[in-house]
Amino acid sequence: MSTPVNVTQATFKAEVVESDTPVIVDFWAQWCGPCKKLSPILDEVAEELDGAVKVAKVDVDAERGLSAMFQVMSIPTVLIFHKGKMVDQFAGVQPKEQILARVENLL
Repeated sequence: MSTPVNVTQATFKAEVVESDTPVIVDFWAQWCGPCKKLSPILDEVAEELDGAVKVAKVDVDAERGLSAMFQVMSIPTVLIFHKGKMVDQFAGVQPKEQILARVENLL
């Protein structure tokens, strides 16, 4: 079973940019209500696409540099990376089906 990985500025390149699979990167914070709603949805996506897609989480309070690098202005913000490049993004909570549709064409 695949579970989300916590990513820091130090591990971002190895976990996201150099990943062999598409990566869904969730920028979140502990105090964010919508983030708490999105988290179990992303857990389901990670489990359903076990091994085909990686889900990574970036705590915006702990990783302000990464948040600034990707101009994250509101959370949750989700960036989707494929072959080292950001190919899609959205902000707010989306249903699992919409998130799956965003990554299916990358598989």
